[in-house]
Amino acid sequence: MHLTLGHSPDPDDAFMFYGIASGAIDTAGLHVDQILEDIESLNRRALQGELEVSAVSIHAYAHLTEQYALMPCGASMGDGYGPCLVAPRRMRLDDLEGKTVAIPGTLTSAYLALQLLLGPDFEHKVVPFDQIMQVVQNGDADAGLIIH
Repeated sequence: MHLTLGHSPDPDDAFMFYGIASGAIDTAGLHVDQILEDIESLNRRALQGELEVSAVSIHAYAHLTEQYALMPCGASMGDGYGPCLVAPRRMRLDDLEGKTVAIPGTLTSAYLALQLLLGPDFEHKVVPFDQIMQVVQNGDADAGLIIH
């Protein structure tokens, strides 16, 4: 039997799934195909029902409750643990009004938190998570939202 499992290449996901990837956990004949993609891609794939098991943002999960069950493990949220805003210069939150913020995806929990914090008074630009810092450094966005 095969199972397709999606998770991000982030260190926390890699740690959670290391036991399966390394063979340290006996899967009793179950073959696990691991798919490593950024969380927004996994969110979108889950919406399409493409993966049997997947890491998703808690924001995306609100749209997936009919298709997926939430496991009692693997959360990547907590006090003092992201998301973070980065900018080329020191900014106050109200400085972001009307500015463009590079985000890792519209279904990420980081983006939901930013919307709750700032309201609707900013523009966003979806950028792969591993390119956000460079986009901000290049001046292609006024600030960037990083997940951790």
